Amino acid sequence: MAKKSDYFGLGYVVSLILAIIPVTAWICGIVTRFQEGKIVAGIIRIFGGWLIWILDLVFMIISKHIFRLLNV
Repeated sequence: MAKKSDYFGLGYVVSLILAIIPVTAWICGIVTRFQEGKIVAGIIRIFGGWLIWILDLVFMIISKHIFRLLNV
């Protein structure tokens, strides 16, 4: 069963593939922040998502689930 923290309830491998591709990682990051009700984090992700993409990806590979760098 997929962890709650993966993109849209998808498995780890699919979420990792989505996170590796910069455009899909940016879009999925924005959508998931707004779904969680974290409006400020979603807005920050819209404008600064490209800057934290690498950190999110590294933490996702290390921890085996999506790491929320901006947990605002």
